[in-house]
Amino acid sequence: MKHFLVVIGLIFTLAAGAAVKDTPFLQDISVKFETTAALTNATFRRLEIDRNGVPYVLTDRGVARTFENRLAPDRSFRPLANLAARDIALGRGELYYLFEDRWLSNGDSGKPLGHLPKGDFHSLAVADDGTVLLAGSAKLAAMRDGRIASIEAPAKGPFKLFALGNDFFVLTEGAIHRISKGVITKFHQSSGLTTLAFRGDELLVGTHNGYYGLDLKNGTRTTALQTKLPVTDITCLAPTAEGLWAGTTRGAFFQRRDGAKKSEPSLPDGPGGIRYYASKRWMSDDAVIDLKLDADGNVLVLTKTGLNKIEFRPMTLAEKVDWYDRKLRLRHIRFGLTGERRLLVPGDLASSEIIDTDNDGGWSSYYLASQAFRFAATGSAQARSNCWETFAALERLQTLPQRDGFFARTIERHGFKYSDPERWRELPGGDWDWKGHTSSDEFTSHTLAHGVMWQLVAKTDAERQRIATNYVQIIDHIIRNGWYLIDVDGKPTLWGRWNPEYLNHYPHSIVDRRLNSAEMIAGLQLAWKMTGNKVYRDKAYELLDKHGFLENIVSPMKLIGPTTGYIHFGDDMGNEWNHSDDELGFANYWVLYHFAFNNDLRAKFAKSVRDHWEFERAEKFAIWNFIHSACGGGHDCDAEGAVWSLRGVPLDTITWRIENSHRKDLTKVPENFYRKELEELLPPGERQFVRINTQPFILDGGDGGATELPGDEYLFGYWLGKYLGEIK
Repeated sequence: MKHFLVVIGLIFTLAAGAAVKDTPFLQDISVKFETTAALTNATFRRLEIDRNGVPYVLTDRGVARTFENRLAPDRSFRPLANLAARDIALGRGELYYLFEDRWLSNGDSGKPLGHLPKGDFHSLAVADDGTVLLAGSAKLAAMRDGRIASIEAPAKGPFKLFALGNDFFVLTEGAIHRISKGVITKFHQSSGLTTLAFRGDELLVGTHNGYYGLDLKNGTRTTALQTKLPVTDITCLAPTAEGLWAGTTRGAFFQRRDGAKKSEPSLPDGPGGIRYYASKRWMSDDAVIDLKLDADGNVLVLTKTGLNKIEFRPMTLAEKVDWYDRKLRLRHIRFGLTGERRLLVPGDLASSEIIDTDNDGGWSSYYLASQAFRFAATGSAQARSNCWETFAALERLQTLPQRDGFFARTIERHGFKYSDPERWRELPGGDWDWKGHTSSDEFTSHTLAHGVMWQLVAKTDAERQRIATNYVQIIDHIIRNGWYLIDVDGKPTLWGRWNPEYLNHYPHSIVDRRLNSAEMIAGLQLAWKMTGNKVYRDKAYELLDKHGFLENIVSPMKLIGPTTGYIHFGDDMGNEWNHSDDELGFANYWVLYHFAFNNDLRAKFAKSVRDHWEFERAEKFAIWNFIHSACGGGHDCDAEGAVWSLRGVPLDTITWRIENSHRKDLTKVPENFYRKELEELLPPGERQFVRINTQPFILDGGDGGATELPGDEYLFGYWLGKYLGEIK
């Protein structure tokens, strides 16, 4: 144990100079306003926010407003409650209404009022001096102090009206006209125009194919046509000091302005300074009709089916991990294992139930590891209690089957199994079922869990003995059965295979040879450290020296590539890269490195870990980076990239359908061995929410909101980084 403390002390020393300070960042959070029954299937047309911060929505059933997180018809002003407004607009921060025969505002003591010919006008805009511009299907008029003056319409409508100071801009699909001091002139001509916005001395023009900027003084181009965007069909624009928000026919995006100074805390950037918000993770639907910024910098987005808000809440990683911890404890514990929730109604947590999965023991081991590192970093009694609760569940995975060291993937009360029904076995008595077909996934994760429990959590000899007893039964089973996991049928399971003849018949270009060799050496090292029984050490050296496992472990990752023709029970072992192998590799490295028999082996293992990390560093996964730090990499582990990922992971862990294949701002790559679909690494909030056994360079995915994942890997990554001192 003393030796491990020396190693950890060295890690802290190396990492101290490169720690990332946990400063507040802006966590993006989705808020979907509930639409009351009176607005069911209503048509939403326009959004405005008055100077008091009240959002108003123009609908075909009148004007609605928010009440807390509900959108309902506005009956605040009784004389207007039963009138259907044709349009709304802001004037000097007050809401103006256009009705069939008049326009009015409740601001300025209710004095703004103008009577109109019935049915002539359908839209309005309000200048700073109180002038109201009105538009009909083919006419324009201005009204002030009760007097109305016709303005010669430049073309047939429909017209979209915008006000800037005391000037107006009239937009048609093919031109922009400016009205100044009652005189209308053509300002700009083009095609496919959709919307306008103002940024200083610049007029921003949205089109069906991107946006561009014009000088407000002379109409010359100030910003070239921007088409390298997530979606180019622009419906609305909202400039900020740092960039531009745009609504589109497929979601909304923010684009940081070149050279714009970031405020602190700031919205994190994606590739090209863009953050894209689409799917039901963020909004009720993707057809954006209008969007506005509130006084706090949050974005209200009106879509075809409802009102949504993307809220930016200052938060530290410590606060975020507390949120994840509470969510997991409240919703994802089943028999001490962490579990996924199946949502019987997509997105509705109240309809959900915790289900068994193929790797409950594996994911729960990662949660246990997170709590072990949390306990080691903070001394939290709760974290230690969580460790022992999960460890008891791992013990039960072995004791229930009563198979002499063979352990279950998961367990469930009899008759309620959910996943892969053909892999379940019934127990005598009829109370419980257990899931067999156990694989190297479970062995690797159990090795990690037992290793960190023994190393970081156990305080007494009795506790260490309990941990050792459970683990060595697994190792003994594998040794006794020729380096295989033997299931109830007396045969090796599909993937529980570490037999040298089996592994070494694969070339070095197939990763199982490298990965499984490292898994078994890690397990034998741990068993030897726990017990002092030289059998485990001797067996390990037999594999390392006689059977080439050391050569396998240090074999470079660059050798791995397409190697077809090695068929294992129908699986072509070398036709594509399986990201689960990255997950298992990094989960195994902690024990492989920290429990090495000697410093020479430890140094070789460190090089192997770094080789793998360099292979995967572009993913910026916190677990990958911090495992590399802990296994010889020290501060050279891209802690900044890990923290970028941890900050970007959404709070919503529901597996919504996410689509990016339509985006114009990404670089798609041809079909390849690694199943990588794009060049850029998108922020986690723009990707499908998946386990860490799925690589992040995938464009589309998700099951439509049918599952909520617990987030145990998030806790693992954070607390490992905190324990190592990479997160300060």
